[in-house]
Amino acid sequence: MTQPLPSPADSAAAFERVRARIKAATSAWAAGMSLAEIRASFEAFLAAGEGAPQVTRAPLAIAGLPACAFDAAEAEAGRTLVYCHGGGFQIGSVRSHAGLMARLAEASGMRVLGFDYRLAPEHRFPAAPDDAFAVYRALVEAGDGPLALAGDSAGGALALGTAIRARDAGLPLPKALVLLSPWLDLTMSGESYSALVEQDIFSRPEQLKAMARTYLGRDHAPAAPAASPVLDDLAGLPPILVHAGGADITLDDSHLLARNAAAQGGRVEVEVFEGMCHHFQVFEELPEAALSLARIGAFLRAL
Repeated sequence: MTQPLPSPADSAAAFERVRARIKAATSAWAAGMSLAEIRASFEAFLAAGEGAPQVTRAPLAIAGLPACAFDAAEAEAGRTLVYCHGGGFQIGSVRSHAGLMARLAEASGMRVLGFDYRLAPEHRFPAAPDDAFAVYRALVEAGDGPLALAGDSAGGALALGTAIRARDAGLPLPKALVLLSPWLDLTMSGESYSALVEQDIFSRPEQLKAMARTYLGRDHAPAAPAASPVLDDLAGLPPILVHAGGADITLDDSHLLARNAAAQGGRVEVEVFEGMCHHFQVFEELPEAALSLARIGAFLRAL
């Protein structure tokens, strides 16, 4: 069934509600909250909405990490997607992204597996990518290699980096990657980091630079391919679908991925949703979020 395009009036009204929620949350975070308080607030902030309540949720552990399986009623055995949550490598969890993962499970008809990787500053780079790769390897070794990898924002970098490491390790690759507003270039070299700063309602360049410094510490450079996988060798990767917001300062990372992958024989499809903010799919009330997930679901069902 084709997802209808949102009407301009419905879209504008929903976006204004999201804008107000983001402003209230980010203002509170900037008012002296501790990191633990910000993490708890972020989880509550993204937990709004129904999040496909008909999808079953089953807590489990993968590679020693807390995880959760999200299964729609029609989920087919053996069709698994591993999801890497966003949050600048410092916040976010299965709980914050549960609604998004449940809606993705419903749209795709797949089992979606989310997991809690170690966060900075308690666990700096390469803890997060090591955890993501450990989850992937554990599933492959158990005979349940995922059909697809996905992630939003920083989780997009983890998903892409995991596919690169799996290729280099000679492991079976997923059939596709799906990245939502991926933050792939910690050098932040794209023009969108300055050109869209007045349009972005969620992120600021100085905020992302601080997150990158906290994540990498003093021993790792943002230009290192393992930290910024868009700068790595992208040859031999499966097809990649990217959905990004047109008003997101990380937007140029998506276009850089498409250019670099194409130069190495890869295939990346980038769809930009005009006026949308960073990882807009987490906001269930946005009509564009439903449209994006419907298209992603159709892409995944065709694998």
